[in-house]
Amino acid sequence: MEYSSELLESAVKQFASLPGIGRKTATRLVLNMLRRDDEEVEDFASALLRAKRDIIYCKHCHNISDTDVCPICADTRRDHTTICVVENIQDVMAIEHTQQFNGVYHVLGGVISPMEGIGPSDLEIESLVERVSGESDVQEVILALSSTLEGDTTNFYITRKLANTDVRISAIARGIQAGSELEYADEVTLGRAIIDRKVIN
Repeated sequence: MEYSSELLESAVKQFASLPGIGRKTATRLVLNMLRRDDEEVEDFASALLRAKRDIIYCKHCHNISDTDVCPICADTRRDHTTICVVENIQDVMAIEHTQQFNGVYHVLGGVISPMEGIGPSDLEIESLVERVSGESDVQEVILALSSTLEGDTTNFYITRKLANTDVRISAIARGIQAGSELEYADEVTLGRAIIDRKVIN
């Protein structure tokens, strides 16, 4: 055991299980928590438990929400004729930070990746097709997926699925570096990619 306390060891192990958190950082975080008042630590733990138990997914776009319909889908000031398709919730946050898009979203929950055993049925693609087909006011679907082989495969699949609709299908411009993850793009580049999106034939 690396630490003099099994309780400390256990807490560090839990923090270190988070993405991007190594043991040194985990140790600093746990020791910081130990220095805080009991009430602060209880509030911290309670916030995590409430988020885990009570956060749900929007029934329209599958973004995280506190209610059945997320604030973006419920906002009548947004352009509901344009749907931006993204891989995950972090991508919604990234695009929102650009302040260049005023439409609504559709979160797939991943991309097609046969190597990882992820097929079209594992994603929210059918619900996108149903949404586009069922909402007569939808005019454009923007494919805003990462510039990776998996992202391009998913773009192609969705384009084929929507081929028989009258909806315009576009993709964000390749201002995003090939092979890069969308959530790591800077806001200026991502915002420009949204504005300069291209229609897919």
